[in-house]
Amino acid sequence: MELHDVWFVLIAVLWIGYFFLEGFDFGVGVLTKLLARNRPEKRVLINTIGPVWDGNEVWLLSAGGATFAAFPEWYATLFSGFYLPLLLILVCLIVRGVAFEYRVKRPEENWQRNWETAIFWTSLLPAFLWGVAFANIVRGVKIDRDFEYVGSLADLLNPYALLGGLVTLTLFTFHGTVFVGLKTVGDIRERARTLALRIGAVTAGVALLFLLWTQIEKGDGASLVAAVVAVAALVVALVAVRAGREGWAFALSGVTIVAAVAMLFLTLFPNVMPSSLNEDWSLTVTNASSSPYTLKIMTWCAAIATPVVMLYQGWTYWVFRKRIGTQHIAESVH
Repeated sequence: MELHDVWFVLIAVLWIGYFFLEGFDFGVGVLTKLLARNRPEKRVLINTIGPVWDGNEVWLLSAGGATFAAFPEWYATLFSGFYLPLLLILVCLIVRGVAFEYRVKRPEENWQRNWETAIFWTSLLPAFLWGVAFANIVRGVKIDRDFEYVGSLADLLNPYALLGGLVTLTLFTFHGTVFVGLKTVGDIRERARTLALRIGAVTAGVALLFLLWTQIEKGDGASLVAAVVAVAALVVALVAVRAGREGWAFALSGVTIVAAVAMLFLTLFPNVMPSSLNEDWSLTVTNASSSPYTLKIMTWCAAIATPVVMLYQGWTYWVFRKRIGTQHIAESVH
């Protein structure tokens, strides 16, 4: 296996890790409107991800940085062609981080309500737009012979891409609902379980349609296996939710995300960004990659840094592993 193939796999792993972790993160943000009934409950939801949300975004920074260094042509075409949606995602992530930190800086009700609204929208929009972006990458976009995107914003809002956005939005919300059930106690835990069953049923329907569409148009044997694993894991996750086994449900909803994203990358390879105008104009792991020397240096750096980051992040989750409820929220925060 060539180094550019290795880095395609590593970038896929980084995106899988990002969607697994930031997926429940976004889902919890959406639940601040769907599940929480009052301000203490909203605070409980926010506290479930408070110690980890910024660490989850490290995976996005790593994926973007790795793409820039390993596949500069892919990075240039992607970020120029998808400029507006990616800019909107970036703005949402910035505002979202500020909202988490500033929400409790002042006691006024309007102040806190406005930041809570910001958390909801800046969680919902990226969850949807990431699905739109990746669906377009898999489907293929208008790339000319110079590897430049020549389409418009309207071209990105096609039915397949919009369905992909709906899949990520519902799947991340389901993932977040299961996470809330795993991390909370009391009434909010019970309501999270009930809501997870409803959202999970919707997720199963749209995910099955999207994965089937992808398999018919782009799939092969390997992608079919990944699709079957994704659907099966989602169904079993729903069974685990009904049985009150939140740990198993969360693990299985995570498997669903891992298998679904893996399927998308399996349908891409050896392309990294297919051209819908001419297959010969597609960006591949070969014509979009950096020099072998650059990839070699990157490999050594990744081999040293990645285990350290993963150990530190795992330790963070272990430290903040206990369940919380409204009884743990200080009166001054109410």
